[in-house]
Amino acid sequence: MSEKRVVHSSDFEIALEVGRPPNVKKLFPNSKALIVSGKFIDRAMLAKGNAIAMAANGRNSFVIRGALKAAQRANAAVIIEIAKSEGGANAYCAVNYWNIARQVDAICNELGITIPVAIHADHYGIKKEQDINDAKIEIPTLFEAGMTSIAIDASHLPDDQNLMANLELSPYVPEWAGLETEVGEIKGKSGLSTVEEALFLIQGLNAHDIFPDWIALNNGTTHGIEESDQGIQIGLTAEIHEALANYKISGAQHGTSGNSSDRLREIAAKTRTTKANVATALQMISWGLEVNDYGNAILDDEGNLIKVKEQGVTDKMWQEMVAYAESKGLKGGNYKKLNLPFENKLLGQTETVRARMVKRVEDFVYNMLVNVFNAEDTAFLAINAILEAGTYDPGAKANRIEDPDEWTPEKIVKRDASVTSDKGPEGDFDD
Repeated sequence: MSEKRVVHSSDFEIALEVGRPPNVKKLFPNSKALIVSGKFIDRAMLAKGNAIAMAANGRNSFVIRGALKAAQRANAAVIIEIAKSEGGANAYCAVNYWNIARQVDAICNELGITIPVAIHADHYGIKKEQDINDAKIEIPTLFEAGMTSIAIDASHLPDDQNLMANLELSPYVPEWAGLETEVGEIKGKSGLSTVEEALFLIQGLNAHDIFPDWIALNNGTTHGIEESDQGIQIGLTAEIHEALANYKISGAQHGTSGNSSDRLREIAAKTRTTKANVATALQMISWGLEVNDYGNAILDDEGNLIKVKEQGVTDKMWQEMVAYAESKGLKGGNYKKLNLPFENKLLGQTETVRARMVKRVEDFVYNMLVNVFNAEDTAFLAINAILEAGTYDPGAKANRIEDPDEWTPEKIVKRDASVTSDKGPEGDFDD
């Protein structure tokens, strides 16, 4: 193992002064938490090479606390995120778009966390025209609340509308913020993304001086509990990333909870992925459920989740959670709907129980960061990137190489008619 690269206190203080974006400085003027643009997290992974930042979905405060402690222990730059379905206007979690930055900042200051952290608004979904109008009001409020990165996800729409939604909403995202875009709704083995539609989206954005840091694909995964071994299509992912190489965009991997550690290591080694979302696994681990080595919940012969004795929540609390789930008809992955009604009950457990919930998350995340995602010591690289930039905005990785005259609204619609893609079946594929 290589010698741990320690950040000197003087470098940390400089990074703290110049690296925090204006919204973060305004919200937390006296903070010692190094909350930065998602761009710096991406840059750190690229600098190390074949490294992926964990984007931990903070569905509860135990997950946030455990993930931050693990990242500090691994000296790894990290992303803490929440998706629109989890923490938007119709949330199923108490952690939301508007309080997640405050929770991260408070925990970082309490625990002396010094690694760089980005706060990401994941899956900001655009599914119809009205969503665009609403987003023009809502997206600025997310950044006012401390977000430093966002995923504009209009992948549910036809390719031309996806591109034009991204174009229309771009002015509402600060230039310094991390930016993710998506092609292909996450549907497992159905509706897999193609090189052609990925190029269509990224070329159209490039023509209008929009240079996303990440692109998310439907490359074979699902959200929630993975019930098959289909998983990430590594060859497809590598092919699409290679086709986009001139646009200097990194990959964002969704649906990691159902993929083996070996498959995730392969994604790090063979693709341009620098961000991987981990959500369901961390929730289940914090509650004390039995999972395999990569966090996918194990079910008994009757399809029920298995509680590990004296791990996570108390056995009595788990029985109450199961009874509530049964009364609402919730099964498997839909246990995520327990987050909101049980938030205060979980916070009201003893300190010993709360600590073991956090510790279980910490140990799992630490192993993923060090032994799967190759993210150890990337904190040092992120801080170096901040010091080299001398500012909170490192700028775009790419330059414009497409002709904007070839990407007018009329030509976008015309081009889309010739793009071959399979969107897969209709249905409610939750984000």
